[in-house]
Amino acid sequence: MDIVIIGLLLGGTYALMAMGLQLQYGVARIMNLANGEMLIAGAFGAFWFYLGTKASPLLALLFVIPLAFALNWAIYRVLILPLVRRAKSQGKLEVDSILATFGLSFIFIGIMVAVFGAQYTDYAYLSEPIFIFGERYGLNRVVAFLASAALCTGLYVWLHKTRAGLALRAVSVNPSAAGLVSINVARTSAFAFALGGAVTAAGGVLLSMYLTFDASYGVVFTLKALIIVILGGVGDIRGTIVAAFILGLAETAVATLIDPGLTLAAAYILFMIVLLVRPEGLFGRRTA
Repeated sequence: MDIVIIGLLLGGTYALMAMGLQLQYGVARIMNLANGEMLIAGAFGAFWFYLGTKASPLLALLFVIPLAFALNWAIYRVLILPLVRRAKSQGKLEVDSILATFGLSFIFIGIMVAVFGAQYTDYAYLSEPIFIFGERYGLNRVVAFLASAALCTGLYVWLHKTRAGLALRAVSVNPSAAGLVSINVARTSAFAFALGGAVTAAGGVLLSMYLTFDASYGVVFTLKALIIVILGGVGDIRGTIVAAFILGLAETAVATLIDPGLTLAAAYILFMIVLLVRPEGLFGRRTA
């Protein structure tokens, strides 16, 4: 039971993190390798806010989300849009975006090291225990899970119940057809990329409540988000949520039963199994 509860708590926070990359890759068709650095930037934003105000780091979401949205919008317009316009195929765009965002991740790391330092960072917020089925768990983990669940639910409802959400899903399924029904594909893609960055930064705020991190730790979360997106199926939010819980449970089981140092290896093994057995993901559509 302990493994299940910890895995679910971890997976719930992973879901928010991965939904950001899902929006960027599934809708905007940009494989953003700087996604994890945006998460760490959100974590540092929450850390600074908590140290400066002693207020709940959840309130940091009120400024981290809009700042991350604006920054990612600018990144798309300045860096990504020229790549989109010159790309002759989707494959060429993916290669160019991988190279561009890979370099961008090092720029972000350098900036964060210069501003925040290279040391490990954490802070104590809601670190007192809470009992679930007689077992002790950190209250900060439970609060982070509940906040993540609320944000994921809100985003899912928005995507399926609003015209703007419908436009994003249409571009995700078929950009060419979306353009034929008066959807501005370029603007929608920019919005999806910016929204994905904002969602990822929000995930960083929540993870910072119980995680020790440093400026170079973003690559780990980029890889985990990529595993979740591929496992769940590109373009499917439901698959992202389910895959996040699967990864959370798998990592917790390996850390508890075998060795904590093998959690990342377990994630990669799960990733390779999916690529070999069902490369389109759990909820992905098979191509004809």
